[in-house]
Amino acid sequence: MKTHLQTLINHALQHLQTEGALAGVELPAIPVERSRDRTHGDFASSIALVLAKTARCKPLNLAERIAAALPVSERIAKIEIAGPGFINFFLTADAYQAVVREILDQGEAFGRSTLGGGQRVQVEFVSANPTGPLHVGHGRGAAFGATVANLLEAVGYQVHREYYVNDAGRQMNILAASIWLRYLEHCGESFRFPSNGYRGEYVRELAARLYAEQGSAYVTSAAQAFQDLPQDEIHDEDGNLITPGDQEAHIDGLVERARVLLGDHHYRYIFELGLNTIIDDIRDDLREFGVVYDHWYSERTLEERGAVNKTIQRLRDVGQVYEREGALWFRSTAFGDEKDRVMQRENGQTTYFASDIAYHLEKFERGFDGVIDVWGADHHGYVPRVKGALQALGENPARLDVLLVQFAILYRNGERVQMSTRSGDFVTLRELRHEVGNDAARFFYVMRKSEQHLDFDLDLAKSQSRDNPVYYIQYAHARVCSVLRQLQEKGFSRDEPRGRDHLALLTESHEETLLIVLARYPEVVEAAALNHEPHQLAQYLRELANAFHTYYNEHRVLVSDDALRDARLNLSLATRQVIRNGLNLLGVSAPEAM
Repeated sequence: MKTHLQTLINHALQHLQTEGALAGVELPAIPVERSRDRTHGDFASSIALVLAKTARCKPLNLAERIAAALPVSERIAKIEIAGPGFINFFLTADAYQAVVREILDQGEAFGRSTLGGGQRVQVEFVSANPTGPLHVGHGRGAAFGATVANLLEAVGYQVHREYYVNDAGRQMNILAASIWLRYLEHCGESFRFPSNGYRGEYVRELAARLYAEQGSAYVTSAAQAFQDLPQDEIHDEDGNLITPGDQEAHIDGLVERARVLLGDHHYRYIFELGLNTIIDDIRDDLREFGVVYDHWYSERTLEERGAVNKTIQRLRDVGQVYEREGALWFRSTAFGDEKDRVMQRENGQTTYFASDIAYHLEKFERGFDGVIDVWGADHHGYVPRVKGALQALGENPARLDVLLVQFAILYRNGERVQMSTRSGDFVTLRELRHEVGNDAARFFYVMRKSEQHLDFDLDLAKSQSRDNPVYYIQYAHARVCSVLRQLQEKGFSRDEPRGRDHLALLTESHEETLLIVLARYPEVVEAAALNHEPHQLAQYLRELANAFHTYYNEHRVLVSDDALRDARLNLSLATRQVIRNGLNLLGVSAPEAM
């Protein structure tokens, strides 16, 4: 309906141009918004206020001229001019009843559009370091990123979903050293495990697998492994410092010692064992969560092609890299960052930041019209330096849109579930999915704005009540399916064409409310997609489910009057279709029975 009104207004404006009233005036995008208060109409346009200055006409007078030039439409009952020059549109009952026909005709396509014009957009999300299984925090990024991609696709963008695999660098080396140390423990060696090592049970499982595959071939004494290393920093169970030291130097020393004692071949074997096992686990976990990627991009391919060094050289060439204390620094303060950033350490090793710049530069070189990154909110400070580096390289930083996702905090029995990734004390995404189910997890993750903290109530997510939003929405879908089963049980037959012909019988206030909510669906999908806000769709589906449940509880669908029954059946089926379409975009199933 919004598009229909925009078309009518555009026709009126062109008519005024031919008359000379708007001669030489460039026509803007036509604003049409749904009214918050229906006593002021169903829709309103501020086009007269937008054009008044360039048209050299009072907004009120211009609004009256536009209204007079509007073509006749059977969907408009009346038009009023309000306030300083708003044009308010009151729709006919048939305009809303017609949405039932549109939904039944278009089916799964209802709500989809070509707004994006086929523009190519890359959405990169999750991209967690493959140093352990995905936890519940990663799950929110997965659900959010996947839904943003689905929404963009629904409004006509070509979407490329990508996972950036950090398969090079320091954290992967710490994982390899952690596996080796647990392997030594498995073989009977005794020592204090480093405070900065990876401690999860999965590391012990990888160590046990290493022993099963290689026996004692990788064993060395713990004394050799720890000899002359910098002192580790040791804390008690309450986090109080017992022994001062340098955690970072200690773990880095262990990594280097592992390389020397194992030799390159054996060290690479452990490195690849950890990387490949965890990446396979992440891939399976996400696939089971309904998240599938077009490409898994390896950080190491950047190194192998020399892309990182080439990027650093390009920044050198434009005078944005300098040397200090043996390291190479990017002048990120010139682009709004709080301090300059290291791109290459004094030991010659490039940083994650350098790889990220090379990766983002390569994204642009692949010809995407837009690039969207979904990052954890703790990376907010990273945004200006990445955009600054792209700008320094001659790219338009506005083509990169970074969406930040806040942490998800789990609550069970009203108490917060504590988590710590490095210690291994965390709830995995797989555990969450198994406890509450994929549907509840996908929905709960996106029902709040991504930049807001999410309190994930495990008990609510498992409950079968109207307080559980996903259950409430799915139950509305299942209720319509139940009506169709009852139709057969009662010996009625459904005549869809007769129902279409008698939609004018849908005059009850609850029916009107439901029709209005159904008509809003395409607008919600468009807004959720363009603003990258899946929560808009989640909230809309809850509103639609509430409108249907209220209607169903107040009025019988399977009445004896054939025409009214078929009209109400069509309304119910249209509701089911929209719920199914919306849930599909959220990655949530639409069960036929509950």
